[in-house]
Amino acid sequence: MRDGIAQAMLRLAPLGLPRDAASSVELVLAEALNNTIEHALPRVTRKTQIEIRGDYKTGVLHLTIIDQGKPMPNGAVPTGPAPKLDVDMPNIPEGGFGWYMIHSLARKIEYMRVGNTNHLNLHFDIKP
Repeated sequence: MRDGIAQAMLRLAPLGLPRDAASSVELVLAEALNNTIEHALPRVTRKTQIEIRGDYKTGVLHLTIIDQGKPMPNGAVPTGPAPKLDVDMPNIPEGGFGWYMIHSLARKIEYMRVGNTNHLNLHFDIKP
């Protein structure tokens, strides 16, 4: 996963993304790829690939993550509500931040199942 993120960020480098935008893209990619590996591909026994496609036009970066794993539950992107943090210290959740973070950092998120593949489309506004 680290190599895939590093390759994606290397290919985005010529765009000269502002540091905060590049950091946001990298965080979203890390969380989305982690979710793919953990939830869509946990029991895949055959060799499989995760593909990242990108397109940049006039201040909008569009990335698509494609995998051959299980479809998302209910065929939709999880809503990602903010985890409840107004609890006692021992009850602070260890997880549940991923989709909230993805929704917070990406302008638009779309999911579709195409044949036996998942397509997660992520759109980012890139300000110069």
